Amino acid sequence: MITIYSVSALILAYLCGSIPTAVWIGQAFYGVDVREYGSGNAGATNTFRVLGKKAGIPVMLLDILKGWTATNLAYFIGVSTTGAYNSIAYTNYELALGIAAVMGHLFPVFAGFRGGKGIATLFGMILAVNLPAALLCVGVFIVVLLITKYVSLSSITAGFTYLIGVTFVFPVYIKSVIIYGMCICLLILVTHQKNIERLLKGKESRVNLFKK
Repeated sequence: MITIYSVSALILAYLCGSIPTAVWIGQAFYGVDVREYGSGNAGATNTFRVLGKKAGIPVMLLDILKGWTATNLAYFIGVSTTGAYNSIAYTNYELALGIAAVMGHLFPVFAGFRGGKGIATLFGMILAVNLPAALLCVGVFIVVLLITKYVSLSSITAGFTYLIGVTFVFPVYIKSVIIYGMCICLLILVTHQKNIERLLKGKESRVNLFKK
């Protein structure tokens, strides 16, 4: 049932996702708008690239927190809106809130609708919805990053790992979760199109994990 509470929560989730952590931290502490450098994205990866890990780590953690917090808004109003916790309707509501947060990160109202690629915020959402699958994604991301030093390739691989995880490793018998996993794969392919082109041409930037 659509209520004023559910609509308000969706709007709040979008606004939470719209908080441009990379832009605000870059401008407040470094006098730099990260969107004007590197890949031009207002996300954690570009912050690492432009400002280093002292700025990149806080941005990444805050972007993850945005997705986790927005998704967990379902906990506060979910019962009155969708029924019992852990029901299919409740899970669907979590997904809707998480997607709203991701859309906010991609198109932030507080930063001229110029955002990032949403990977960290997506991860925060997955943490809230399916912790085992999220941890599997983290493991795959770290392994691929250590081997290749490509953040983009690690993100793409981790995104597809989520779909594999909820389908085969930690099966979730809720169609919307599987469909959402497919949408994640599609979104990652769309937002990382230029990265994929650079990877194929051998021109993608690598990340030095031990660089200060």
